[in-house]
Amino acid sequence: MNRILNWGLLSTARINRALIKPLRASKRTRLLGVASRSLSSAEAYTREWRIPRAYGSYDDLLADPEIDVVYNPLPNHLHAEWTMKALRAGKHVLCEKPLALTLQEVDSLIAASQETGRIATEAFMYRHHAQTLKVKELVDGGAVGQLQLIKGAFSFPLTRPGDIRFVKEYGGGSLWDVGCYPISYARMLVGEEPAEVFGSQVTGPGGSDESFYGQMRFGNGVHAQFDSGFKSQLRSYMEIVGSEGMIQVPNPFKPGAMSEVILTSGNKAKKIRIWGQELYLGEVEDMCDAVQKQKPPHISLQDSRANVAAILALAKSAETGIPTKLGDFV
Repeated sequence: MNRILNWGLLSTARINRALIKPLRASKRTRLLGVASRSLSSAEAYTREWRIPRAYGSYDDLLADPEIDVVYNPLPNHLHAEWTMKALRAGKHVLCEKPLALTLQEVDSLIAASQETGRIATEAFMYRHHAQTLKVKELVDGGAVGQLQLIKGAFSFPLTRPGDIRFVKEYGGGSLWDVGCYPISYARMLVGEEPAEVFGSQVTGPGGSDESFYGQMRFGNGVHAQFDSGFKSQLRSYMEIVGSEGMIQVPNPFKPGAMSEVILTSGNKAKKIRIWGQELYLGEVEDMCDAVQKQKPPHISLQDSRANVAAILALAKSAETGIPTKLGDFV
C-alpha cells in the first residue's frame, strides 16, 4: 500500500494538538476525520482545525471504510477497549501510552493484531527522536563503559481540580501518566527487563499516586532509580552512569528540533548537539513505514507489554511495601 493513509482522531482530546501538525507535515498522511461523543462537538472541532469529516460517535468513525489509521488518545482505562474495537474494524492504531492497564488486555491486543493483520503500536513519541537514538548508540558503543546506574524523573504540578488522572480506577496516577517514561527509557537502554522492582508512593484523595518513587534491578547488575509526580515542579531528566563516564540528558522525553546531551568522562565534559525532526512526526512516519513497507513498528506490542508489566510490579510493590519480582507478572 503506497497511497496516502487517511487518519481519524478518536475524540477531541487536548493531546490531539500535538499530532495534527505532523499529520499535515507528512507527505504520506491525510487527517480525514474526528469523532466525539456528540456530532455537534465533532463538527465544532472540524471547523476549528479544518478537518473534513465529523462523526457523532467513535463507532461511526470506525465504520468509515476510508479511515486507514486511528489515533487513540482516550483516557487510560479506555485505551485497550477502543484499540481492540479499531483493530476488529480493520483499522491500524496508534494508541497513546499506556497501551493498556493489564497484561491480559495487552495479550488480547497482540492476538487481535495477529488475527486481523492490522498494526497497533504505542505512542511513546520520544523513542523515535534522534536524541534518544543517539543516547542509545552512545551507551551501546561503550561511551560510558560498563553500564551501572540509570536515574530519571518526570514530574509536573497537576492543578486542574477533578482531572481524570487523579482517579485510580481510570488508570490515574503519576506512575501511569509520566513515570512510564523513565521506566521505558531505562528498559530501552539496558536492553532487557528488570528482575526485581521496589516502589513507594504518596496517594491522593482519588486513590491514585500523586508521587511515586521507584527502583529497578536488572539481572546484569544495572540499577535504575526514578520518581514521578503531580505535586512537584516540572522536572524531566535522565542520567546514565557507567564505569568510565556518564551521560546527562536534560530533556529526554520532549526534545526539540535541536537538543544537547552532556557526555562526561574523567574531568572532561562534552556537549553533543543533536538535530532531530518535530517530536511527534517520528511516530507518524513509523506507522506509515509499518503499513506501507511492512516494517516492524519501532515500539512492538511485546515491548509495550514489558513496560506495562514493570509498572504493575512497581504498583504492587508500593501497595505491599516489599520488593516484587517481574517473574510474577510475565
